[in-house]
Amino acid sequence: MDAALWAALAAPAASADAIGLNEPRPLWARLTGLAVLAAAAATWRTRPAAAFLLAAALGLTAPALFTASYGPALAVFALLLGKHGPRARPALAAFAAVWAAGTARIAVRDVDPTVEWLVLTGTLLFGAVFPWLAGRYWRQGRELAAAGWARADQLEREQRIVADRARLRERARIAQDMHDSLGHELSLIAVRAGALQVAPDLPDRHRAAASDLRAAAAEATDRLRAVIGVLRDEGDETAPLAPPGETVEQLVARAAESGLPVRYVSEPPDGTDNLRTLNRTFVTNTEDGADPPPHTGRLAHRVVQEALTNAAKYAPGAPVTVAATHTDAGTTIEVTNAPPPNGGSPRPAPPGTGSGLADLRARIATHGGTLTTGPRGGGFHVTAVLPAPGTTPPPPTPAPPGRALAHARRRTALAFGAAVATGTVLVAGAFGWYAYTKTHSVLKPADYAALRVGQPQSQVAAVLPDRSVTDPPAERAPTAPPPGADCRYYRSSDRLFTSLTHYRLCFDDGRLVDKTVIPKAGTEHKVGSR
Repeated sequence: MDAALWAALAAPAASADAIGLNEPRPLWARLTGLAVLAAAAATWRTRPAAAFLLAAALGLTAPALFTASYGPALAVFALLLGKHGPRARPALAAFAAVWAAGTARIAVRDVDPTVEWLVLTGTLLFGAVFPWLAGRYWRQGRELAAAGWARADQLEREQRIVADRARLRERARIAQDMHDSLGHELSLIAVRAGALQVAPDLPDRHRAAASDLRAAAAEATDRLRAVIGVLRDEGDETAPLAPPGETVEQLVARAAESGLPVRYVSEPPDGTDNLRTLNRTFVTNTEDGADPPPHTGRLAHRVVQEALTNAAKYAPGAPVTVAATHTDAGTTIEVTNAPPPNGGSPRPAPPGTGSGLADLRARIATHGGTLTTGPRGGGFHVTAVLPAPGTTPPPPTPAPPGRALAHARRRTALAFGAAVATGTVLVAGAFGWYAYTKTHSVLKPADYAALRVGQPQSQVAAVLPDRSVTDPPAERAPTAPPPGADCRYYRSSDRLFTSLTHYRLCFDDGRLVDKTVIPKAGTEHKVGSR
């Protein structure tokens, strides 16, 4: 491939000299140019910036940076620099070096610096910077496509992980549901057994059986907690479902029937049972078979269930009050148990417990609510502030894949647009200045023919144009200028972008001492009239 690249770039270099598009050059210069192109073609893969600088050095040896011989090579290696260069800094440094070298070359030549500098800058933009930006945009497009495929593979892996995670979460949900429902039922069984144990008309053997039943219920609760601990993925499961068809009011009534001294108080502003209404909505959604989104009714049932279970377990016999207050912002649930009767003290919690309230607090916080717990007046108090349905803020939108690469492509496109605008202004300015200087340095052939050697310079100045040529083809002059003379060059026509006959007028001691015709490129040298 490198050999094919060299052959493609060497073809215009050789053909431009053969058909006369360039000024005549010796054979060694043409062969050196081909050798430099070969070196650039061999190094562009590993050192793209060096290959570009080699092509630019060939252009700097000519009057203009972009030439028919080496202009294509300059653009091609700039394109390869953008496509294969991983960073922009080396390319920008290379462009700055070419611009500085071209500016220094203009400064040491006897040419109009304004026109030459504008031409150099415009050529560098259109012949190097634009191809580099195109190559960079090309490379970023390929990287963006590769990132898209990588993102697709990652999403497939994430889908598999999500499916596995969903199974684990479902297992944890079932385990938590078993823990909440069965733990609550076992606590109520223990409460009923305790009531039988203290009944005055119960025989001793039946009282002993009730005591054993209560101990068995407590032991079953501990074993249930141990088994559920193996199945649960603590802190990550979804909210468990309440028992189908049961409202908060029914939950409190069932606990009271089991012997738990519990009282339910509701304080809605319109006199209706707020929790009953909320749970009626919850029951309706559940009976339809759909999995409803988290809302206040389910969270309220869960808070009351957990609080009653803990009260029956750790403060048996203590009176419990369940209160609900409704506002437009949501509902506040308060569950308070007094100290155990007869001066008893609350039963200490076994080590490793307390996960129910912690999980409940995390679940409520997820939906925008708060849960606070703690001792109060010798008993325990639970307060849950539950948001109204629909007030939970939506989750943040994830960032699109390949965002960094897409942003880089946008920056490249903006840089390309800025370069196009700058280059257009420079080229337009350079063309305008070029046209002005060329059309204002024309000496008409008739006026030139009327001039005579020996005329005073003041008479000659009357027919001379405003400007003289700043980049004359002095190398095509048939004779050397007189030593010590002040020579000026003029164009014979106002035609642009074509080779023309030039006139050389030399003055010394205030008189015209030489007039010479410089033929256009490709014609025989002819000595002008004197």
